Order: sequence, then structure tokens, then C-alpha cells
Amino acid sequence: MIWIEQGLYLRVVQMDNAPKPYPLDSGFSPHTAYRALGMYNPSETADAYFILSNDRDEIWFICNRHLRTVGLFPDIRDFRYLL
Repeated sequence: MIWIEQGLYLRVVQMDNAPKPYPLDSGFSPHTAYRALGMYNPSETADAYFILSNDRDEIWFICNRHLRTVGLFPDIRDFRYLL
């Protein structure tokens, strides 16, 4: 686990050529900002995986190539909010 900035919110932009499973097929929405709960970078890959809670309250590791920043909101504690 790597520590990241508190209150970092990300949105999902699914990349067709990225690794499966695709997040928009797995309980994530393009109209929601998700709080980054953590980040993991396995030594065997150059990709980083952010830990997010999807709309079904499942914890997922999502490849950084599927994500874009929304902003830093350290005062918001919600796992997600509508954009």
C-alpha cells in the first residue's frame, strides 16, 4: 500500500485496450466521483491500482489507466458522490 493524498477523488473513463475486468461493467459509473482509499503498485507491472468502493459497496483495485482526477476534497468523507 502506498499512502496518497487524503480526499483524492477520481472518475472512471474506461479504456478499451486496458486490462479486464472493465470498471463500467463492474458497478462503477462515469457520472460519479470515487474517493481513492489507497493505491497499490505490484512490482511485476508499471501500472498502479487504486482502491475504490463501487456503487454496489464492493472494494475494487482499478488500473490507473481507467481513472482521471476530479479534485482534492479532504473535508468530504463519502466514498463517492455524483458529478
